[in-house]
Amino acid sequence: MVAEKSVGPLHGIRVVECGHMVGAAYATKLMADLGAEVVKVEEPGGDDARRRGPYPDTIPHPEKSGLFLYLNTNKLGVTLDLRQARGRELFRGLVQEADLLVHNYLPPDMAARGLDYAAFRELNPGLVMTSISPFGQTGPNRDYRAHDLTMWSAGGIVYLSGASGREDLPPLKAFGQQAGLQAGVNAAVGSLSALFRRATSGQGQHVDVSVQECLVAIMENNYISWPYDGSVASRLGFRLIPQDVLPCRDGYIYVLAIEDHQWNGAMELMGNPEWASMDLFQDFPSRSANWDALKPLLEDYLQDKSVQETYHAAQARRVPFAPVSTMGDLLDSSHLNARGFFASIGHPQAGTLRYPGAPYQFSASPWLLSRPAPCLGQHNVEVFGGRLGLGQVELERLKEDKVI
Repeated sequence: MVAEKSVGPLHGIRVVECGHMVGAAYATKLMADLGAEVVKVEEPGGDDARRRGPYPDTIPHPEKSGLFLYLNTNKLGVTLDLRQARGRELFRGLVQEADLLVHNYLPPDMAARGLDYAAFRELNPGLVMTSISPFGQTGPNRDYRAHDLTMWSAGGIVYLSGASGREDLPPLKAFGQQAGLQAGVNAAVGSLSALFRRATSGQGQHVDVSVQECLVAIMENNYISWPYDGSVASRLGFRLIPQDVLPCRDGYIYVLAIEDHQWNGAMELMGNPEWASMDLFQDFPSRSANWDALKPLLEDYLQDKSVQETYHAAQARRVPFAPVSTMGDLLDSSHLNARGFFASIGHPQAGTLRYPGAPYQFSASPWLLSRPAPCLGQHNVEVFGGRLGLGQVELERLKEDKVI
């Protein structure tokens, strides 16, 4: 849903965000899209996300990065060098009036930028400060630097994307900045929980988010299986066969027919081919043991079939096949569009684009997309002048000194 003014469930909550890339930006995007006022503080050179793209026609442009545009809808944007004393002074002015500060600077970099919760608490006792870092604020690894690949590996998810028993298939990382996005979700939950507690205690607190722990926490029973019975999951599952992603003429389909009734339904779908009655495939253990023989037969059947036709035919027989959706499939999804999941908004540099919406809907306080991501320093005058009382001459001096 798009509107000119946000009146979402977090309306009235004041948030300050600083850092780079995904973790802090996604946490505060979730809040901004629900009505919180978020002031995004970028270094004068801009958030690193501005240099990541994707870009229209693959031409880099700091105001047209798809990653930055998505992560920063509904925010006010200012520039500030926190490594300069004057920059830290102005930052404290923003923090003094804020309910929440979210950042993802590494522990070794926090002191130089004045990111000290004890000092902020003296200034604003009700402040909640959320710190996102690869390994948390404590422990022997607290100062380690890491990227998405590092975190995906440290969290164990890369190993789950391997293939047990197949040394020729290496572990895989999901595309993009998925570790940072998971950290952002958890940071949003932790931040809002601390704000909820403040409503009764009147006191803020420091929320410490470890990206590694965010990833370990979503390994579900894959983690539990190791101490229980020593089994290791992989992208091929626990060798439950038949289960795989197979090609059709117009895409890929997930095939699952482990139980006998699923197998019988799948064979009925395929016209009960003669090979289905072979002893090699008579029961689950046989089909699992002879997957190398079974897989080519399934591929031969599917190679000239449509993904959607096969999916619906399997669905009618209660066989759990599923389309493997491409990004284009999702954008064109009749279901997602019927629910109004995507929203379009114009940007002064990037033009009008479609954005993914929120994964939840409210009956009385809607999610709203009211403004595009800010251009670099777009709201310096509004925030530093209108709120902190700086005049035009001082703003020009700060710009000359590269404080803003």
